Amino acid sequence: MSEAVAGDYVVDARRDRLVIGASALGTVFEWYDFYIYGVLAPIIGRTFFPTDNPTVELLYTLAGFAIGFAFRPIGAALFGYLGDRLGRKYTFLATIVLMGVATAGVGLTPSAASIGVAAPIILIALRIAQGLALGGEYGGAAIYVAEHAPVGKRGFYTSFIQAGVIGGFILSLIVVVATRWLVGPAVWEAWGWRIPFILSLALLGISLWMRLKLRESPVFTAMKAAGAQAKNPLKEAFTYPGNAKRMLVAMIGIAAGFTAIAYTVMFQALYFLQNGLHVEAGMAQLLVGTSACLGMVSFVFFGWLSDRVGRKPPVLIGYAALLLLALPLYQFMGRTANPALEAAAARAPVVVRGPDCRFDPFAKVQPTACGKLLDHFSKRGIAYEKQAGDAPAVAIGGAAVADLTPEGLDAALARAGYPTGAVTPDWPRAMLVFGAMLLLWCISGATYGPVAALLSEYFPARIRYSSLSIPYHVGTGYFGGFLPLISQYLVARTGDPYAGLWYTLAVVGAALLTCLIALPETRGRPLDA
Repeated sequence: MSEAVAGDYVVDARRDRLVIGASALGTVFEWYDFYIYGVLAPIIGRTFFPTDNPTVELLYTLAGFAIGFAFRPIGAALFGYLGDRLGRKYTFLATIVLMGVATAGVGLTPSAASIGVAAPIILIALRIAQGLALGGEYGGAAIYVAEHAPVGKRGFYTSFIQAGVIGGFILSLIVVVATRWLVGPAVWEAWGWRIPFILSLALLGISLWMRLKLRESPVFTAMKAAGAQAKNPLKEAFTYPGNAKRMLVAMIGIAAGFTAIAYTVMFQALYFLQNGLHVEAGMAQLLVGTSACLGMVSFVFFGWLSDRVGRKPPVLIGYAALLLLALPLYQFMGRTANPALEAAAARAPVVVRGPDCRFDPFAKVQPTACGKLLDHFSKRGIAYEKQAGDAPAVAIGGAAVADLTPEGLDAALARAGYPTGAVTPDWPRAMLVFGAMLLLWCISGATYGPVAALLSEYFPARIRYSSLSIPYHVGTGYFGGFLPLISQYLVARTGDPYAGLWYTLAVVGAALLTCLIALPETRGRPLDA
């Protein structure tokens, strides 16, 4: 017999498997659609924001990536209102349709070479649609599963939603690597990169088929039968006694903190390996993707653990571990993945001097001679130090470089032992990098795994969808979504490949302090209140 009664809930094992499976798989597909843009940022930059500087192209593309996040809170408000008024099920059905269509649209949009400025405009519009859709997806899926779960298994059940977010990132890497291998480099560069975007239509069909089998959540069904739904959920989310404070704590203490960690392990690590350490793109994606596959288990583990020790302890421990270990682990990866580059930077540091060393990473052409020198090293991912001087000059390993043309600078770097081109670490070194990445993923799992249960228990039932979604997507959208752009901007501006970590450390430090002061323990709270 698959059905039993637990408290006020009817627990049906077969139904629960369908609820978790359909919700988690839909979350995987939805985040695949969103993350594929970030994974393919370099080629999107060349296609829609073409310049003669790969760094500028990447920054423009990451700005488009951030725009999608910027619109997530608007989607959260819109779909949160609908979810609290009309129900959890049909709201997150609507979000996945919008996401699938917008993602396929990216793959079908002509390049800037074909239609000019219209290409990036269309791309940004589609990215906005993706942000709106994602703003409604996570809250619906997390709440839907939590409201089906027995009290003692909420953390475990909802951890599959959390793992599904990372699963979308992993799926995006798998599809990119497999497609590039199947079509070959020439076709991939020409048009093959569009295939992963168009594939979202097939994923949309599978997700719709599964989610249409679901019924409305028991909590919302009971609330609707009693006529207890909020008349204006968006307004009540801000006026319900104590809820504005809860939303602020959720935004800074939970959403901003765990997202900063997750994106530091995902996108920042990927760009660090590819751009900062010059690791071959396929190898970098393999290391990040395989470590994510194993690390995803930690999300389920910490969700399960939170049912026993509480939601708050794993989150606090994860924040503290990140603050202590992030910089040492990144430095370890730097020494291990490309030791020749690390050794050259230590043995023969690059120093750029000049009277006006302003450097704008977004500028197509730097306004000063010193800025042009910095631009050259930025393009090649070479760390540098800036010093004031009477005239533009470059010293590598203490020796002045006489020829300041691009060719002369490259020749000087080669003489100083700086490696040229992409590198592929041997397997012993690759496994060491993999181990460091896996540890970072486990830290992310500690902060991410318990969160869906924590946030579902934190907010009142009648305004739960709105109250959860708005701070979640403000925190993840603005603090986390801008992380790749800000971190890469800091790297480009300073010449320090580790500079981007300071943003992560600042956000996580603020999140830890907020949770210590203001976050209550929520484990075991009734969800129908």
